[in-house]
Formats: sequence, structure tokens, C-alpha cells
Amino acid sequence: MSRTALFPGSFDPFTAGHLNILVRALTMFDEIVVAVGLNQDKVGFFTNPQKKDIIRQAVSGIGNVRVIEYDGLTVDVCRELGIRHIVRGVRNMLDFENERAIADANRRLAPDIETIIIPTAQEFAHISSSAVRDIIRHRGDTSLFLPEGVRLPAAAERRP
Repeated sequence: MSRTALFPGSFDPFTAGHLNILVRALTMFDEIVVAVGLNQDKVGFFTNPQKKDIIRQAVSGIGNVRVIEYDGLTVDVCRELGIRHIVRGVRNMLDFENERAIADANRRLAPDIETIIIPTAQEFAHISSSAVRDIIRHRGDTSLFLPEGVRLPAAAERRP
């Protein structure tokens, strides 16, 4: 039986830390569906098509990864796709508390869907999408924070 997990997030942008979580999740699951969601609390820096393109660049050469976008409850996407596991990454205790609260809410909404929380490897724990966006805004070097081979859209490089 094939085991698939959903790896949801706003991924604005997808970082080396996200890739670390995805690769490690692939040791537990046969397939990972990376789900680019709309976060109503955040104004997106990249468009969803740009985010999906960045993720596809990051995972090129890695098998068993699909990239989708969604708007709505994560557990509803899991149900639609027949997925029973959600993968989330955490960098620190603040992230953990937030992710645990979300996992608890998801468990109440869908008791048959389990959340797996994976701590980011130490060498990536300092990387956040918001820090990468700030580096982009100030025209800094993002190569240490993004997966190897990722090229950002040209418009992002000029963004104020």
C-alpha cells in the first residue's frame, strides 16, 4: 500500500529548510504532495504559479513529489486526495507550539488524518521565508538560503 503525505504551506518562497523537511519526509512516505496554500493572514511576495515553479526547480531530480495549490482547509485537501498524513516542519519551540495547535485543530476536524512534525536540521534552523524575502528586497545573496539550482523570477530580484 502506497503512503502519501501532504506537505502544506505558503512557501513564500520555498527554502533550503523546506527542502530538508521534504527529503526527510520521503524516507517515511512513498510520495509527498507539496501543497501551496493561500494564507489569508499573509500578503504573498510571490504568486502561486511562481511558488510552484520555485518548488519544481528545488525538487527536480527528486522522485515521488507532486506540487499543487489549494485554497481552503488542509484536511479538506487531504480528504479530496485520499491522504491521511500531513507533514509540517519546525525550526524552534515557537514554531512547534504553533504547529501543535494547528495539528490539534486538524485532529478535531479530521480524526483520521495525522500530523507528523519534523524538526528542521540544525544547519537550516535559522532560515525563514520572511528572512529570505527581506534579503531579496535588499538585493542580497539568497544562495545560502534557497535550494541549489533555484532561480528566482526576475521580477522578484527587482522588487522594492
